Amino acid sequence: MTIADFIIIGGGIAGASAGYELCRHGKVILLEKENLPGYHTTGRSSAIFQKSYNRGDPLLNILVTASEDFLRRPPADFAARSLLTPRPLIYIAPPGQQDSLDNLRQKLGEIDITTDFISGQEITDVIPVLSPQYQDRALLEQGLADIDVGALHGGYLQGITARGGSIITNAGVTGLGRNNDRWQVTTKTGQFQAPVIINAAGAWVDRVAGLANIAPIGIRPLRRTVIMVTLPDDICPDSWPIVMDVSENYYFKPEGGKILMTPGDATLSPPCDAQPEEIDIAWAAHYLEQATRLKVSRIARRWAGLRNHVADGHPVAGFDAHAPGFFWLAGQGGFGIKTAPAMGRITASLITGGRLPQDITGRGLTRDRISVKRLR
Repeated sequence: MTIADFIIIGGGIAGASAGYELCRHGKVILLEKENLPGYHTTGRSSAIFQKSYNRGDPLLNILVTASEDFLRRPPADFAARSLLTPRPLIYIAPPGQQDSLDNLRQKLGEIDITTDFISGQEITDVIPVLSPQYQDRALLEQGLADIDVGALHGGYLQGITARGGSIITNAGVTGLGRNNDRWQVTTKTGQFQAPVIINAAGAWVDRVAGLANIAPIGIRPLRRTVIMVTLPDDICPDSWPIVMDVSENYYFKPEGGKILMTPGDATLSPPCDAQPEEIDIAWAAHYLEQATRLKVSRIARRWAGLRNHVADGHPVAGFDAHAPGFFWLAGQGGFGIKTAPAMGRITASLITGGRLPQDITGRGLTRDRISVKRLR
């Protein structure tokens, strides 16, 4: 039996960021059921730092903004450089939906995000392959960036071990119960005890809770497909912006000399090793050809991941009222990478002090907006 102060179930970005922060307060054991942390959603993410995520959702804007300083200026022992590479974004809309661009600009302005309209040659200058039907007018947003997901996730994991924590792989949880004020976790690799359990198991959080007869929160794993398209040798997309449909149905962006494209699918799925469906791959290719003058003749890679949401699309962080010491950290959907620094600090602060970090409450976040109670 191995004893710790905190046991985290799940080694993706949620569990890793929480473990990094909790290591300041006690012994952490992170249990990962796969042979590599981040195998599922985190390892398949192509994250964008975007304060306007989900059409300017105010709660997510708070979490992204509260994560910005860490991502831009990580601690010296965490990463040697910024984890962000600037890349602007343009929203596009066909002629019949131009009013949607006006509405979006107004909504983003409400959370102090500045955008500008560009047209004609200005659009061609930033992305020369855009289809003529989208060149009349587009909405440009600065301040976005590509996130180095591997460096961020790896930095958290290295920080856990550097602070005396343990990361145990191939440790799928098979039993979970409370005994004498401690949680006992049974895995394929051994048994572990701690007074506090953090359930950060992504698509599997409800199944983990079920092992201890704890009511679910209604996690909804949604499959998202991505393709990587090889371009002709005479086209270099590295300086292009992110291009997003104004309804956020799809987006594409440069990635290592190729184009990363997602059709924006969100198909309900059981927790699994998600794989792309041919129909979604076809839609991704269709949208890219529709939005540009490119022809998709070669797909270099294709994959899928699960974006895990609860009913209101906001994250869950807090103790279960009916299970002492059982902490939920879930529902981080498609924004888990960009909000990880804030969510890691929130988790550690709620567990060790029962309150949110002061700078985050100062931005307007309250505990009830991310609590488990709101879902039951």
